[in-house]
Amino acid sequence: MASLQDDPHFSGGKTKTGFSRLELILLVVLVLAVQYRLWWGEGGRLELGRLQQQAQDARRENARLKARNAELTRQVLDLKSGQVVLEQRAREELGLIADDEVFYHFPAAEETRRPQAEPAQP
Repeated sequence: MASLQDDPHFSGGKTKTGFSRLELILLVVLVLAVQYRLWWGEGGRLELGRLQQQAQDARRENARLKARNAELTRQVLDLKSGQVVLEQRAREELGLIADDEVFYHFPAAEETRRPQAEPAQP
């Protein structure tokens, strides 16, 4: 008498690959769990993208601040070494003039148009 296991159409609960259905389901679940952590979990691809964006923003900010620092350093060196820059700053920011200079002030058009005073009535 031929047994069921001798039948070529009977797989005994195994797939064509040799795994049982339960083993195959567990393998798929395990792969999905690993994929979930890879894409959405802590340290996953989404967090990696966010961190890369933060790093790029920080690099841009550092470059901007380095350029600003270089400009400020140049200004400090100019102030330490030259009177020309110091005099220019005093003229522009404080309105100072040298002893041998004459200051002429030309009022703007708005300043010259003052309302005329009405004659006083006795």
